[in-house]
Amino acid sequence: MNAAPIRIAIVDDQSLVRIGFRMLLDAVDDIDVVGEAADGASAIALVRTTPVDVVLMDVRMPGVDGIAATAEITSRPDGPRVIVLTTFDLDDYAFAALRAGASGFLVKDARPAELLAAIRSVHSGDAALAPRVTRRLVELFAESTAASAPSTTTDVTHLLTPREREVLAAIALGRSNTEIAGDLFLSESTVKTHVGRLLQKLSARDRVHLVIIAYEAGIVSIGKGRQGDSVG
Repeated sequence: MNAAPIRIAIVDDQSLVRIGFRMLLDAVDDIDVVGEAADGASAIALVRTTPVDVVLMDVRMPGVDGIAATAEITSRPDGPRVIVLTTFDLDDYAFAALRAGASGFLVKDARPAELLAAIRSVHSGDAALAPRVTRRLVELFAESTAASAPSTTTDVTHLLTPREREVLAAIALGRSNTEIAGDLFLSESTVKTHVGRLLQKLSARDRVHLVIIAYEAGIVSIGKGRQGDSVG
């Protein structure tokens, strides 16, 4: 029996952009476009009335922008995942949307294969961020943390085993599962198991959220994060 198609909502204030994404996605068997919206307020209303798995969200829209809409949508119990659509590679808007709960981002001119891979990755519970992008996210997060007051987020990392803390620190430094396996002399399947436990114990939605939790909990310091970001 085939799995149900991934239900997609497309949110962008430009109708030509929505049409382009719909034409691409409608041609794919395992994806079903179930709705469109031209602004954040309409997107919020759409996911309240229509079952959606993944939202493709533009960030720069009039009225309720994509950042506010992402925060509202991802705060809902069992709400859909959000992939941010941006014109520039990890600009400030994309970073703010990741902090608001997005599971990844794509530039609007991404290749079709990249878009489809991101949708499937996010739908499966992972994040649509390559290790290179995660390292850039670490750098931006470290900069914003240095300029802000200490977080008041409840620290639940005391629930972790020493090995899980090691894996979390490696994730926060932008290391891929393959790299973590090599660093810690583990099999890649064992690393995946640890990542799954981290997501469960820390109630994290995805890998992006784990990076944020690690910095807020002091698992990785800002200085160490920048050093790790420079590692190839």
